[in-house]
Amino acid sequence: MMIPNKQENIAEYLLFMWQTEDLLRAYGLDLDKVAQSIIDSSYQTVEERENARDRYEGLILMMRSEGLQKEGHLQINKNILIDLTDVHLRLLKDPKESEYIGTYYNTLPHIVALRAKSGNKQVSELETCFTALYGYLLLKLQKREIWGETQAAVAQITALLRLLSIKYRTIDKEDVGF
Repeated sequence: MMIPNKQENIAEYLLFMWQTEDLLRAYGLDLDKVAQSIIDSSYQTVEERENARDRYEGLILMMRSEGLQKEGHLQINKNILIDLTDVHLRLLKDPKESEYIGTYYNTLPHIVALRAKSGNKQVSELETCFTALYGYLLLKLQKREIWGETQAAVAQITALLRLLSIKYRTIDKEDVGF
């Protein structure tokens, strides 16, 4: 199982972590079940399996200690969303970021519509975007029909998160005080 590179694509990494949380819940946070179903078949060498087992065990322990047996996201994943929101807000205030600002304003009607449908106005705009994209990915995995309106919203949200990931990576590499 290939883990997305956090530094290269932070959005893909966060979606992968959300999926991992759900996967661990599906196995009842039982490391032996995870090992039997995922680790043993996905990792070739003993060292890879041991590293994977340690990684999954750490996530399971964190999920239990944070009371996330049924739902919710690990604090480490919430922190990524907080960091991304910080970068997002800074980009929106930077007049040199016209491409990002334009992409954001093209995405905003979709965000507003999604927030209205969810009824949860307390969720940040970016979390709304990630939740929509994650839901879309789940629908695709289930081979469910996806309407054109949804596909258009997902395409625009994907464009925003892709650009945000690029900006995040650039800022991270430049370390310009963000």
